[in-house]
Amino acid sequence: MAVIEIKDLRKSYRRHRALDGVTLTVERGEIFGILGPNGAGKTTVVECASGLRAPDGGTLRVLGLDPRTQRRELLQRVGTQLQEAALPDAIKVGEALKLYASFYDEPADWRALMEEWGLAERRTTRFAGLSGGWKQRLFIALALVGDPEVVFLDELTTGLDPAARRLTWGLIRAMRDRGVTVVLVTHFMDEVDALCDRIAVVNQGRVVHQGSPGELLGGDPSGSLDDAYFALIERTV
Repeated sequence: MAVIEIKDLRKSYRRHRALDGVTLTVERGEIFGILGPNGAGKTTVVECASGLRAPDGGTLRVLGLDPRTQRRELLQRVGTQLQEAALPDAIKVGEALKLYASFYDEPADWRALMEEWGLAERRTTRFAGLSGGWKQRLFIALALVGDPEVVFLDELTTGLDPAARRLTWGLIRAMRDRGVTVVLVTHFMDEVDALCDRIAVVNQGRVVHQGSPGELLGGDPSGSLDDAYFALIERTV
């Protein structure tokens, strides 16, 4: 069952056309990757789908809702962690979770969430005192505090060291195991290979491939995802 249905989505910023007819679907319970070069339109897709930005045209449904006209209802049912996410340096872990829980009509128990994601020992730690990996763990908990059905994660592991990246991958799998549908924006092919059930490759505002990572390889299990991805990008410039 599709929880996200996007057809012919368009968005421009002045003279720049960020999205030029994006069409894709995301099924319930999967980890769906969106990848592409910088400036391809990946973040704009997520911002439109999560109700944070209004598209110029096309049709868009998330959990059966139109983000343009049912934004408040949608925001109660999705969680979002954007690439530029940040918190005030002085806010403490427990304070941040309690604050975010107050934004929702029926939030998850933020104290239980803090325990579940290993943040209880850092409840009184200020945001500025967290390592990159712990900040990402907090951002995941914040994305889940509204007890969402769909979570959007934008470049979640950028800037993390290899150990922290793999730890974060485990957290994303655990999120999916809770029954949450995950939409993951990334440009790391090893991340795609490790996590994603299906992917959409976006280039110059259009979806140029949608399917499983294996389908990107064209049925060659010994092939390189990196090589297949870059060859696709070169063909669709």
